[in-house]
Amino acid sequence: MSVSTIDPSEVAKFEAMAAEWWDPHGKFKPLHMLNPCRLDYITQQIAAEFDRDLSKPRAFEGLRLLDIGCGGGLLSEPMARLGATVVGADAAARNIPVAQVHAEQEGLQIDYRHTTAEDMAAAGEQFDVVLNMEVVEHVADPLAYLTACQQLLRPGGLMICSTINRNPKSYLMAIIGAEYVMRWLPKGTHEWSKFITPDELYDLIRKAGLEPVDRKGFVFNKITWIWSLSDRDLSVNYVTASVKR
Repeated sequence: MSVSTIDPSEVAKFEAMAAEWWDPHGKFKPLHMLNPCRLDYITQQIAAEFDRDLSKPRAFEGLRLLDIGCGGGLLSEPMARLGATVVGADAAARNIPVAQVHAEQEGLQIDYRHTTAEDMAAAGEQFDVVLNMEVVEHVADPLAYLTACQQLLRPGGLMICSTINRNPKSYLMAIIGAEYVMRWLPKGTHEWSKFITPDELYDLIRKAGLEPVDRKGFVFNKITWIWSLSDRDLSVNYVTASVKR
């Protein structure tokens, strides 16, 4: 029997917001704004690792991809459109029917499941790619969780993992700014003490048995209201790529 790293209080937060996943002006507005930037990084990393041409239709055909913490499917659906065989998993049960209905409306075949990384690893599931986006800061045991993600990867597989840095700036931006000033997220969505610095995440990824190969910052321009990738600024939101040799 696998040991769960799920934090029930964290799951409850997202259960309460489940129905709003596809409202670009609702509680998940920050993710809708960030999504083009996230997708740019994800698609470029997968294309480079598996030698795929993004100019071709269904460029990810033949790749099996897991979107862990899939929510309403904001990343699962674009991956399916690119031809990947997608499994979307979430610990919040109410997210799954929301994701299933939306995928059906879009004519997409996505295998959505109410399950955990640990249970899938225990069942012997294997994937070419694991998308692990904005999840690690919500689990009870980051190392155990990342180890389960490593077990879910085939040799040569790729994990994309994003989270939030832990410093005074991230407290001001991700908690005070997003939850109290802009009210993009309900108060209490994030706990600053659970945020992870880039060096800490690299260390955890290595301890989990993966090799970090890249990291970049997601930077928000307050004038244009557009997110972009940065090689240098990892001060708040950032993303990493790692491989299973």
